[in-house]
Amino acid sequence: MDIFALEAEVRTDLGKGASRRLRHANKVPAIIYGAGQEPLSITLAHNKVFRAQEEEAFYSQVLTLTVDGKPVDVVLKDMQRHPYKELIMHLDFLRVDAKKAIHQHVPIHFINEESVAKTGAILAHAMTDIEVECLPADLPEFIEVDVAGLEVGNTIHLSDIALPKGVTSVELAKGEDHDQAVVTATAPKAASSTESDAEGEEEATEE
Repeated sequence: MDIFALEAEVRTDLGKGASRRLRHANKVPAIIYGAGQEPLSITLAHNKVFRAQEEEAFYSQVLTLTVDGKPVDVVLKDMQRHPYKELIMHLDFLRVDAKKAIHQHVPIHFINEESVAKTGAILAHAMTDIEVECLPADLPEFIEVDVAGLEVGNTIHLSDIALPKGVTSVELAKGEDHDQAVVTATAPKAASSTESDAEGEEEATEE
């Protein structure tokens, strides 16, 4: 998407004071590092970054930063936000090499959740994203997990998920004991006896 292609400028004025001046000018200080190159301090337009970060894929996909006319492929590694204002304070980007695998957290999209709700079960999500390893070109935007037919007491683990070709789970690569739960169907909590007694008293009073 075009919103993931951002214009950036190299910055030489560093330090807290410089960063504060940049933010007053509606710019975001950032840094690009990795790929065996020296870290590069940059600035981006706050309004462009703010629009882009509203998209889920901004946090997991390869982004293109045009720095002084030269494109640089990166992934977002850290974002600092203002504690209460709608302001992005700083960004950390990692350079990617098309020929080298990267580790990235990819969001999970659970589908057919309504079919489980009809059975009276409640879904307990243990994970909202999966850390994967793959080449940048193989990085999925999201991973679908189909929960259709999941019954109370059933759990979907990492090993149950079919990942796209060329994509592997970082956790599963560590061994079978890292086959973590992703989502579990649980029974609704029964009302406590106190709640039941209170409801009974209210009904008796009404009668």
